[in-house]
Amino acid sequence: MNFEFDPYRVLGVSLGAQPEDIKKAYRNLARRLHPDTNQNNPGASIQFKDVTTAYELLIDPDRRRAYDDQTRRRKTDDEMYFTLRVTPIARRLTALPEPQVTYLLAELFPDPRATETETKRESRLNLTLVLDHSNSMAGTRLEKLKIAAHQLVDQMSQTDILSVVIFNDRAEVIIPATYVKDKPALKAKISMMVAAGGTEIYHGLSKGVEQNRTYLGPRLVNHVILLTDGHTFGDQERCLELAQTAAKEGISISALGLGHDWNDQFLDSIASKTGGTSEFINSPSGIVRFLNDHVKNLANGFAERVRLSVATDPDVQLELAFRIAPNPQPLEQENGYIALGSLQANRSIAVLLQFQLPGEMQPGYRSVARLLAVGDVLQNRNQTMQEVSDIELQVSSEANHDEPPSVILEALSKLTLYRLQERAQEAVEAGDVHEATRRLENLATRLLALGQEELAGQALSEARRVAHTRDLSDKGRKTLKYQTRHLLLSSSTGDSSE
Repeated sequence: MNFEFDPYRVLGVSLGAQPEDIKKAYRNLARRLHPDTNQNNPGASIQFKDVTTAYELLIDPDRRRAYDDQTRRRKTDDEMYFTLRVTPIARRLTALPEPQVTYLLAELFPDPRATETETKRESRLNLTLVLDHSNSMAGTRLEKLKIAAHQLVDQMSQTDILSVVIFNDRAEVIIPATYVKDKPALKAKISMMVAAGGTEIYHGLSKGVEQNRTYLGPRLVNHVILLTDGHTFGDQERCLELAQTAAKEGISISALGLGHDWNDQFLDSIASKTGGTSEFINSPSGIVRFLNDHVKNLANGFAERVRLSVATDPDVQLELAFRIAPNPQPLEQENGYIALGSLQANRSIAVLLQFQLPGEMQPGYRSVARLLAVGDVLQNRNQTMQEVSDIELQVSSEANHDEPPSVILEALSKLTLYRLQERAQEAVEAGDVHEATRRLENLATRLLALGQEELAGQALSEARRVAHTRDLSDKGRKTLKYQTRHLLLSSSTGDSSE
């Protein structure tokens, strides 16, 4: 018998639960998660399958006994775990006639033993670089890229796997997937890159994913880093479909945009679908710093292929999922899961979730959402583990005067800055110059209050530009977008030791 998750945890019952307890737990979850009653939430459908499987196992005495015996035999003290902690902005809600918004902060923490000297193990990388070498990369950009790639090779171990694909309007594999043993030879191949041609990302990305599949394995950090400085033409949908496929296979993709002439929404979506990160690199020297830091973090992985399923109750809507840490960015739900990528040994993952609750809620306790975190703990023999948190809040006819958690308030304050620049962009696209200018000026005022003088100056500069040209500059828009994202890091909960 091979049951991937703990059926007791899935149903929320104790090890000694009687059949009546198991049936009651199943009925309660079925009322909330069954596709017939919760049709619009893909997370509910995903979770209901696990709930049904767990119920069928535990309600059968022979299967349950066999599972319990097998679990006792294979349980070892050295298995590591991650934990899921969910904090609501308020545990008591005021009953209102109209719909209202509430927030949850979901945090994933690695096992504290992961950073202990005697147990710490570096993750093995299966890393693929997909590098733009089109004409626009000529000169300093390409030279800095080569330096960054050389340093990356130097910091990889002989048990790591590297592949390198370069692309313009075609793609070429210059380093097929191989163990990093002959470092001078690998760096020599990278040094031979020359700038030429246009930019078509799909050719490079598809070959990159193909190379990563060569050694794709459950005990590896399977990751693709895409770097480009230009727009791609006519192949965006194929790239996004490829990203979805890669995510299902356990491959994450981080997307880096260099300079100002690239599609940030497109690269954001590629990263979000796979649990990777997207980043704006303003200058060629930033390539070296980013790649060094990024690969160090990958090598410090505790759990891979981490994802979150959010099953709201039928009358509740998930309106927003935003990763606060370690790499702030909006998240997408694909096939019932939100991809979170890698959980590092020394840092937590923090995700802010926004829900719309219905009006006319009756006083009393009510369930809101069931959160399910799944990931592969790299060093465990039985890698895949699951954590569940079922959120229940109190609805009261009286106003709630409890102080919200400061970490959520600070995160929301910083997220407001990010949303202001988004709303300004939307107003520009709608042709509403007055509204775009007002939002940018408001953003500048708030940034000044935080002591972000340079960023505030950028916001005011863009406000003036919009007033005169009816448009934002590519540089200014990307700077405001990614720098207001980075401000969220100061409101995150920090590393797992805190």
